[in-house]
Amino acid sequence: MFEKFRVPLGKKLDLSDYDPAEKPFSGDNKDDDKTRMAELAFKLDELQTILHANSRHRVLLVLQGMDTSGKDGTIRAVFQNVDPLGIRVANFKAPTPMEIARDFLWRVHAAVPAAGELVIFNRSHYEDVLITRVHDWIDADECKRRYTHINNFERLLADNHTHIIKCFLHISAEEQRKRLQERIDDPNKHWKFDLNDIKERSFWPQYTKAYEAALSATSTEDAPWYIVPSDSKRHRNLMVAELLVQALTDLKLSYPPARPELMGMKVE
Repeated sequence: MFEKFRVPLGKKLDLSDYDPAEKPFSGDNKDDDKTRMAELAFKLDELQTILHANSRHRVLLVLQGMDTSGKDGTIRAVFQNVDPLGIRVANFKAPTPMEIARDFLWRVHAAVPAAGELVIFNRSHYEDVLITRVHDWIDADECKRRYTHINNFERLLADNHTHIIKCFLHISAEEQRKRLQERIDDPNKHWKFDLNDIKERSFWPQYTKAYEAALSATSTEDAPWYIVPSDSKRHRNLMVAELLVQALTDLKLSYPPARPELMGMKVE
């Protein structure tokens, strides 16, 4: 079922072919979805514990999407029952002067997972081929060079036992409008609202085009992109959890070998 949502490398991508309201991983029964999410959270906790104990593999989950697509909400829901041991979230906001003075991947490389770690990128190095392209801070040639650098960078990570899952949280313009309005209407959500969100919303067609180009150019065998329909928060969370559990299961993780010198030892 995941294959339907996996972006093929190099093929022209049209996001209008993907319904952001689709719910293939959830049904109409909220209780059933809640039960399934609890099962996935339990399994994810178990797998992440073995990942951390094994200390060989690294896992990187990349979350990208338009404003209000639910990156924070996805993290809260998917990892709600996971022991924070071995889990880390990296946020990528506007680069600092120190970061601007270096290549665009410099700050990203420092945040990638160590052995035994699962890291979530809340936004990522893809900002440097999205907002930069939408606002013409880089030209088309530089953007293509960056695609190549990104693919090589992710191949380097993969060669070092980093397993990469990239999720584009796909919402509709109408759903974004509703979520932004909710933040305005609820005083308790004003802290979430930024006037720049309205400004960036006016560039919706340009962002769509930039995402289509970036996802198509960087969905590789080592680091595939998955389009996650996200108008439904419940479905979005379930699909990301299903993807992550499947990826960890495919690693066939196991605990480190038992230590012979401890066999039969008694603590007094």
